[in-house]
Amino acid sequence: MVKETKKGGKVYYTCEECGFAYKTEELAQKCQDWCREHHSCSLEITKYAVNLQQLKQ
Repeated sequence: MVKETKKGGKVYYTCEECGFAYKTEELAQKCQDWCREHHSCSLEITKYAVNLQQLKQ
């Protein structure tokens, strides 16, 4: 199960394995599944990651 985070009035979903955040739960789940299976990140998935630190509160 991915982690849900609220930032700037929007909801983002975070992979619990690597910590990357995404706009959709589906992408976060794909990332988490990949990370657990391969012990690495997929560039095809992480290119959709969002930097939560750069977003406004």
